[in-house]
Amino acid sequence: MKTIQIVIDEALLRKVDRATQDQNIPRSQFIREALEDALRQLAIREMEQKHLAGYRQHPVTPGEFDVWESEQIWE
Repeated sequence: MKTIQIVIDEALLRKVDRATQDQNIPRSQFIREALEDALRQLAIREMEQKHLAGYRQHPVTPGEFDVWESEQIWE
């Protein structure tokens, strides 16, 4: 692990401290987990943008997925 120094607003720090006390975890663990979650969310948004761009470049054509309609029926 690497030790870093960050600047954080006092009001945000109070919220973080309250959350860490409620969860009974160290502040550094809370911040690490928050950063990991933010990076996961960023990766998801990037994949969604690629997915959207792909459909914009190659839109679904009428009838393209009709062959699967019978598979969607649950009896």
